[in-house]
Parts: sequence; C-alpha cells; structure tokens
Amino acid sequence: MKRTEPFDFYQPASLAEASRLLTEHGPGGRFLAGGTDLVIAMKEKGLVPKYIVDLKRVPGLRGIRENGDGSIALGALTTMYEIETSPLIKQKFHFLAQSAAEVGSIQIRHRATIGGNMANATPSADTAPALIALDAAAKIAGAAGARAIALEDFFTGPGLSVLTADEILIEITIPPHAPNLVGEYIKFSPREMMDLAYVGVAVAYRLDSQKRCAGVRIVLGAVAPTPMRAKRAEAVLEGQPLSEALAQKAGQIAAEEAKPISDVRSSADYRRAMVGTMTQRALLNAAAGPAKSWYDRRERRY
Repeated sequence: MKRTEPFDFYQPASLAEASRLLTEHGPGGRFLAGGTDLVIAMKEKGLVPKYIVDLKRVPGLRGIRENGDGSIALGALTTMYEIETSPLIKQKFHFLAQSAAEVGSIQIRHRATIGGNMANATPSADTAPALIALDAAAKIAGAAGARAIALEDFFTGPGLSVLTADEILIEITIPPHAPNLVGEYIKFSPREMMDLAYVGVAVAYRLDSQKRCAGVRIVLGAVAPTPMRAKRAEAVLEGQPLSEALAQKAGQIAAEEAKPISDVRSSADYRRAMVGTMTQRALLNAAAGPAKSWYDRRERRY
C-alpha cells in the first residue's frame, strides 16, 4: 500500500459551496463521504485526485427519518451500521438492514455510507439490489438545482452513474409500502463475511392471505454491468400463488436474464446457476418471514 500523492483538501459547509468547488476547480476532484472506497483506490489502485471535497461538514446529509407520507429518507452520509441497526429499517424493511449488514466488516460499516456505496456504482454493491427492489429514488443536488431519479436508472455501468461533475447524491428515498410487503436479500461469496458478492439477489413482493404475489421485484447484483431487475421472472410470479415449483421456475428465468461475465472470482456459468438457486431461495425465504438469528440466515442462505 503506497503513500497517496499530494492533493488539495476542502471541507465545505453547504451543498452550494461543495458544488461550487467542483465547478471552480474543474476536473480531477472527488467527493469524500466515508472514504472506504476512495482511500483504497488512492492507495492501491493508482487513483490520483487533484483535490478532495469532504462532505462531512455539510448539514442535513446524515440520518434516517420517516416522512409524513410514510416514505423513508436515508441521508447520503448515513452509515451502513446505522441502516443495519435502525429500529425503523428493521421493522419495515428487514432485508434492507440485512443487505447493509453484509457490507465488509463491522469497522467498515461504521465508516461506509449509503451515498458513497451508490455513487461508487459497483455492480456488486450489497445495498443496491434491496433498494431497487423497494423502488427507491436518488435525490441529487448540483449547480443546476435538485432532481430525483429512480435508483434503477441511476447506474449506467461499472463505476458509472448519471451524476454530472458538480452533482452530489444527497438522499435515498424509499416510498411507502403496504404492510404485507415481504422481502429477502441473499449474497453468495466464498467467505461469509468481508467479501464481495459473487452474486446478490434481492426480492420484494406483497403476499396476500392466499399467498398470491403482487408488485414483484427481483433484483440481481454482480451479474451485469449494473444491478438489474429480472423482469420476465417477476412477470411469472405476478398474481400467482407462491409455491416451490413457481419459485424454481422464476429462478430459472432470472438465470436466463442475468448477464454475468467470467473473471478471477467466478465463471459466468457458475454465476448464472447461482442466480437460479438463490432467486428461488430468496422468494421462499421472504414468504417465511425474517430469520431470527445470524445462524438461521446462514442456514436459509445455503
């Protein structure tokens, strides 16, 4: 791990100041949130930023709140640990808390932020599939003003997003959901902790008293250039009573929809096979309800 090259460092006190710094100083700048990706890139991957804009002094970018309409806002500087342990998130969307708990180590989760995780746009990001399954939106601010975009459309490629040079991701908003929403996130990696997802699957759907599925979302991570919805698999489940056979069929279709590559971590064929198996398990696990312990989660995963 090498020393970083010299760079200028700024700590703005407002979003307007942060945006202005990038406009004034031009290309070569980077925003700093938790730093768990940026610092590694600088020390191990050859990234040499001209300057860094630290966002931690900008007010209003951290915290979890429930709005009057029932939506939930996650400030961009909210840490993974805060999402993992939030009583509100665990009560409403346990599988989102579950996905945050899959990120790195406990030390990393105390530093890594939800905004940084999204802005880094890694295809294997653990929280992205769960948030997309919840129809979350990204709130963005820049010199031209504020805008919102569905998180599903936020990512454009590995390490790429719709953010322009002077824009800042300031919030993730989750819309209100019905009380009968169920969901699950399953990650496959060689180690149970502190490893990137080789495959990640998040599912969310409403389940009625006859076990019929509605509003189905199946989102795959690490098997395409961006997190992707398996829309044909979703359609198979829509309005149908959930069964093992139907979950298996949906898994097979999701595997067909996946677009994995072969790399040092896994072959494309193995990833595709895991998509099928993990989608089936996630759908059935969601209907069974949240796991009661880490041991139960492990057993249900495999």
